[in-house]
Amino acid sequence: MATVQRPSSTGAAAGRQVTRVPFPVVDEVARHCTDPAEPNTVHIEIHLPGRVAPDRLREAFAHALRRHPRALMRERAHGPFAHRYEWELTDHPDTEVVSFLPCAPGALARARAGALAVAPPLTASPPLRLEVVEEPGTAGCVLLFTVHHTALDGPSCLRIAATAAELLSGRPAPAVPSPVRPVAAPERRATRAPGLARPARVAPGRPGPVPGNAMLVTELPVPRRESGAPYTVNDQLMAATALTVADWNREHGAPERPLRITMPVDDRSRGPGMPIGNGTRLVEVGFTAAEVAAGTDTAALLRVTAERTRALKARPRPQLGRGASLLTAPVLPVGARAATTRALRRLASPWTSTTLLSNIGRVPYPLDFGEAGRASAVWFSAPARMPRGLTVTTASTGGRLHLVLRWSRALLGDDDGLRLCEVFARRLAATDAEAL
Repeated sequence: MATVQRPSSTGAAAGRQVTRVPFPVVDEVARHCTDPAEPNTVHIEIHLPGRVAPDRLREAFAHALRRHPRALMRERAHGPFAHRYEWELTDHPDTEVVSFLPCAPGALARARAGALAVAPPLTASPPLRLEVVEEPGTAGCVLLFTVHHTALDGPSCLRIAATAAELLSGRPAPAVPSPVRPVAAPERRATRAPGLARPARVAPGRPGPVPGNAMLVTELPVPRRESGAPYTVNDQLMAATALTVADWNREHGAPERPLRITMPVDDRSRGPGMPIGNGTRLVEVGFTAAEVAAGTDTAALLRVTAERTRALKARPRPQLGRGASLLTAPVLPVGARAATTRALRRLASPWTSTTLLSNIGRVPYPLDFGEAGRASAVWFSAPARMPRGLTVTTASTGGRLHLVLRWSRALLGDDDGLRLCEVFARRLAATDAEAL
């Protein structure tokens, strides 16, 4: 990634050299499509059995940010004819990152709502905040992160949290192996996914009057697999997501159409040198209407899903595809490119994927925070902006699956979220080895 050294014009002494980093493709597209009604935030919560000392946590987190300096960044002000957005890297945070909320009933629900409603500003370094939540009558606490997704993704923030935990506990975490991608076998013609067909949308439910996102946080058993099964837990989650949307749409009288589900793929190392930023590439897993019809053979769907996800993970691809790279080429000023990007996004909305499934999988760090103990659960959620309007995010800790359904209030209401969760739990249980 290209960087330039120039005198700082923002919050630094005269003549001081700072590093400026042009926005990568993912960051620029997200910046173009900013919508105040649906803030582009990632929410992460780490549940601890004990409580953390404020001074020690603040110190550990400050050191963790210095170990991952790419997180210490803010958007540089630009003029109307600038050809690039730029991140300006800073030596220290511009604001207090860690705050301790008052211990009160309902504090966690309010913090979750705030994580979906208010994004950290891009103009202050770093574009994330950490709120420590405690409630009366509970022994532990929750570390709740809100991350501006224009700058950072969930795995990056989790890596920073893992570094803070290592510093707080004084115990280095064991080495984390990098993801190993399988070599894809050629897809059989009979299992090819739908091509350019217009995908189904999630059928509208009963949206409320309040804009923005809402979410449902729950815990489920991790579905089991037979020894040597050709599919992964991620494939089980993918099949369950497809069947859940298909069931929901049938309940609401929507026409049967092919489904396309966006899946982030993260090839970065998870060690201390993990690249920080938006580092996943997005692929789309397709299903024909017949494959997710009523009475579907779940075992057969799992095999088809495994073939497709394995092929997509193994296939090199730019993060947002080649079209996004052309769209963000610095030929025109960013203002003109922003208008073009938003117009194309509106035109392409009918072909946007049906929903998004983001599965971190087994959390790769112990997240041992010393006296506060090891994390007992980790939840995170991705933005659910229209036209998708629904995201499914999962992680697993201690053999339990931590699931968040997040939706746009322009599409669904709270009762709709409960119903979708019921359907998802049933469809996921049907992929368990004992149920097949």
